[in-house]
Amino acid sequence: MHAKPANLDALRIDRSQAAPTSPRGTWRWLAALLILSGAVAGGWGLIRGSGIGVKTALVQAPSAASTSGGRTLLNASGYVTTRLKATVSSKITGKVAEIRVEEGMQVDKNQILATLDDSNVQSGLRLAEAQLAAAKLALAESEPLAKFSAAELKRLTTLDSPRSVSLSDLGKAEAEAGVQKAKLERQRAEVAVAQRQVEQWQQQVDDTIIRAPFAGVVTTKDSQPGEMISPMSSGGFTRTGICTLVDMASLEIEVDVGESFINRVQAGQPVEATLDAYPEWKIPCQVTAIIPTADRQKATVKVRVGFSKLDPRILPQMGVKVAFQGSSPAAPTLTNNSVAVPKEALQSINGRDIAWVVSNGKAERRAVTVTGSNDTQVTLSAGLAKGETVVLNPPSSLSEGCAVTIQSSR
Repeated sequence: MHAKPANLDALRIDRSQAAPTSPRGTWRWLAALLILSGAVAGGWGLIRGSGIGVKTALVQAPSAASTSGGRTLLNASGYVTTRLKATVSSKITGKVAEIRVEEGMQVDKNQILATLDDSNVQSGLRLAEAQLAAAKLALAESEPLAKFSAAELKRLTTLDSPRSVSLSDLGKAEAEAGVQKAKLERQRAEVAVAQRQVEQWQQQVDDTIIRAPFAGVVTTKDSQPGEMISPMSSGGFTRTGICTLVDMASLEIEVDVGESFINRVQAGQPVEATLDAYPEWKIPCQVTAIIPTADRQKATVKVRVGFSKLDPRILPQMGVKVAFQGSSPAAPTLTNNSVAVPKEALQSINGRDIAWVVSNGKAERRAVTVTGSNDTQVTLSAGLAKGETVVLNPPSSLSEGCAVTIQSSR
């Protein structure tokens, strides 16, 4: 017999007891989905449309205040250097016995910086002094004999009767006088030689004392007591210098100026320098020398700029920006195209002044010509037009055609 089939009705879903679908719940789900889609689309659009945030200012007509003062002909950057700097070393090879300086110490000319071990040299000096003393005693012994022989020869040759003395005795007297005179001269020469030897050893003793060649400030201390030092490098265990000495009174600025703009620079030209460490401090300077040669690799000419007045805040190797001024402080002649912009709107690239303009939400680089300046503004004769928008303190990430977002204007 076959089993009875299972009751399929017991497995069937009773839809009559299911909860009915609420129209209000369906609309809530649709609304949430639409809001989420809009947020995603809006965020994507914001990301695509955002640009570099910049502060801007409007290009204005120049005023009397913005055209007063000297003209900035060229902007450049360089470093503070010193004309007088030396790594002080010894004249001889020896072991350092004492170091008397530290970094930052002010020293005078001929001040003792260090001493070397002089035990061997002192021994040689004492020997030379003893030899000199012996030579002087020998000379003192020979002088009476030479004096006596010379007097005896004179007595024999001045007798009244030529036959009072034999020719043999006269010859002996002449020979003895000559020998004693030659011996005396030789011993005098030996004394002179011994004296020179003493002086030579005294010089070697003095060479163990290292002195400052000029007045200055110690910037580095390169040796320690017990180390070997030599005027020439002779391996990794021998030092070649005691310390580095810098004359702070010889500080100056070295600037590399492009060949295309060197015609704007001349000796004695006034310069305004600004240290990177003190951007608000304007330091008056002047061009001291234009090195008469060009760097073939960089296409630049080196220019030296001297400080009108030194200051303790100025230190070697500091970064500095310089503005070469016009020789005449008279205000430039304004033209119909002259405009004024804040100083923060200008940049100098390869010796060329530029400004960034915002046009249709994008950055555009413009080359400009500076004709005058004061503490806050510069006057331009070409490159910008009145009413345009320029970027202040342009960020390094700014490039031609990139999108920008104006944060504030003035």
